[in-house]
Order: sequence, then structure tokens, then C-alpha cells
Amino acid sequence: MAATFCTLSPGSGLKKLDDFPPKQKFFKRSYLGSESSSIFFCCAQNFLHSTYRRQLKAIQWNHRPRAFIENQPDTFSTTREEHKEENISRATLIWRAVKLPIYSVALIPLTVGSAAAYLQTGVFSAGRYFGLLGSSVLVIAWLNLSNDAYDFDTGADKNKKESVVNLVGSRTVTLVAAYSLLALGFMLLTWTSIQAGNRRAILLLACAIICGAIYQCPPFRLSYQGLGEPLCFAAFGPFATTAFYLLQGSTSDMNHLPMTGSILSSSLLVGFTTTLILFCSHFHQIEGDRAVGKMSPLVRIGTKTGSKVVKLAILSLYGFMCALGLIRALPLTCIILCSLTVPMASLVFNYVQENHKDNQKIFMAKYYCVRLHALFGAALAAGLVLARIVPKRYIPSIIIFP
Repeated sequence: MAATFCTLSPGSGLKKLDDFPPKQKFFKRSYLGSESSSIFFCCAQNFLHSTYRRQLKAIQWNHRPRAFIENQPDTFSTTREEHKEENISRATLIWRAVKLPIYSVALIPLTVGSAAAYLQTGVFSAGRYFGLLGSSVLVIAWLNLSNDAYDFDTGADKNKKESVVNLVGSRTVTLVAAYSLLALGFMLLTWTSIQAGNRRAILLLACAIICGAIYQCPPFRLSYQGLGEPLCFAAFGPFATTAFYLLQGSTSDMNHLPMTGSILSSSLLVGFTTTLILFCSHFHQIEGDRAVGKMSPLVRIGTKTGSKVVKLAILSLYGFMCALGLIRALPLTCIILCSLTVPMASLVFNYVQENHKDNQKIFMAKYYCVRLHALFGAALAAGLVLARIVPKRYIPSIIIFP
């Protein structure tokens, strides 16, 4: 029966209705008020016709092919989502503008670099750690504020309600605040480097800041050419993580730490997870980026291919980690602990695969990547610390490298 209704063409039931009207007959009687009675019966007949037509249309609609129904625009859902977006509270917009979870990109390079220094020297300075953390947060705040200001100039954030410029109402105030934070943060980093007696560290940190500047600031704006991800990888990976390693490992007895396989490998992994955050942050901005000529990787390849890139990136991350463990560039403790983050990586992959076409939901993808970045970085740092604490005789050797 269902197949029969699915093959009905629009109007076929209505045609049959016209061909075979109800068999109910109405006779005109010759008594007083017969005219009004006739009118009543005609109205009843029309009512039966209209009711039957509505029932037939309902049956046809309920038995249409599933593909046809799925292809119809969900006007109510779209309107509801737009209405929901319009009614976002100011507190929520401020929370989005602050981007507090994103500041893990300041925490993780410092933590991993400090752990690598501890593995090498057995020394950890809590005071220097928190001083560097405060400086890094100031630099990241500059990066976020200035990025909003420069995107406002190009029109990329024109409809972005959580943009700091749109919330504050002044591009100038936003930029002044941004560069004030940068000046203060860089002064603190410089002072820490001088105190540690390590010039290489401040040069690496300067390179990281330069990467952030040419990423977004005119006349460079390399992010508009699709080069944001390589710059992000270099800034937060090899430059920042290695610089923090040098600063935390510098003591009165040792001012020049060697560049070990552990710190080089760790910095590459940190850069990898940080770059994944930036890549996934573009999923819900494709239309706006394309309109202003910002050719991010996702604008070039689209969301479907982008979701495949995310899958490949996650597989590559763990494959590269295992390879580093096999060649003993990383301690086995790092491999074990980082492997525990696989469920979080699986969540990121599945979420992007399922929602890459939905701008409302894919907005959360970058926050899932932040969680992966934080968990993976914490596991990596813990593995480096444990490799120093746990006696080596209790750490099993890898069989293929006796």
C-alpha cells in the first residue's frame, strides 16, 4: 500500500474525485422552505468534497518518497536558528569575544617546553613559569584583538556579533589596547630572557611574534593567502615551545641547553595540534571569508574535503607520535600517556564528519580541537616529567631497538 501511495502523481486523486463524486443524492422537494434546504444540501456536498480533498493531499504528502521530503527546505528550522542567533545575550557574546579556551595555546607550549627542560636538567622554576605564562597571555590577547580589528577593516567580521570591534564600537580603542598588551608582554619576555641569560630564547620568541604579525597585519595579511596554518605551526611549535625550553632550563650552571630530540619532537607535536585549531575555526566562516577575498584552505577545498583533511591530520598526529617513540626521540611514557587522548581525537573527527555542512554546529569544532590540544599537550608534558622521575630500569625498552 505504501508503494502505491508513493507512485501517486500530484492531482491524480483529485481527478478521480471529480470523476466519481459521492453517490449521495439530494432531491428537491416542493414544500415551503425547499429553496433554503437545497442550498443547505449543496453546502454539505461542497464540504464533503473539500474535506476529502484535504485528506487525500495529506495521504499523498505522508507517502511521498523520503528523498523528496529530505530535499525540501526546513524553513521553520532555519528561521528558528536565525531567531536564536539574533537573541544571543550580550554576556554570551562577550564570552565568545574573550575566547578564554583559546588561551590554552599560551599554556601548552610553555608547559611542554618546561617539562622538556626538566627532563634535561631536573630543574623547574615556578616563578619563571608563571611570569612567562602571564607574558604569553598578553601576547595572545594582542593577537586576538588586533585580528578582530584588521578583519573588521576588510569586512570579514562585518556580521560577526562577537567581534570585539562590534562590541566595543571602536576600532581605534581595540587596536590601542591590543598593541599596549603586546608592548607589555614583550617587555616581560625580554626581561625574563635577560634574567635567564639566554639570547637565543628572545630571538625565537621574536620570530613567533613576527609570525603572528605577518599572519594578520597589513600590508602582509598572509592568512588571506592561505598561509595562516604554516605560520601558526612555526610560531607555537618550533619557535615558542623551544624558546620556553631554553628559558626554563637556563640556570647559573647551564645557560646553553642542547637541542635534544625530545624538545624538537615535542615542539612539532605542539605546533601540529595548535594548527588543527586554526584550521577547524574556518569551517563556519567560509562564505564570509570568500566574500572578502580571504582564501583560507577551507575556502579553496570546501568543507567535505576539509573534513577528510581533519581525519588525515589526526591519523598523522598519532602516527608521527608513534614513529618518534620508535626512534626514541620521545620517551615511552609520552607515547603511553598521549595514546590515552585517542577518544578525544575520535570525538573531533566524528563531530567534523557529521556536522561540516552545518554552520551552526560546526562552530563548536574549534573548541573540541582546543580540548584535544590541551589534553594532548598535558599528556605530553606529563610523559616528559615521568621520564625524569621514574628510574629508567622500570621503563621497558622498545623491542625493535634493543
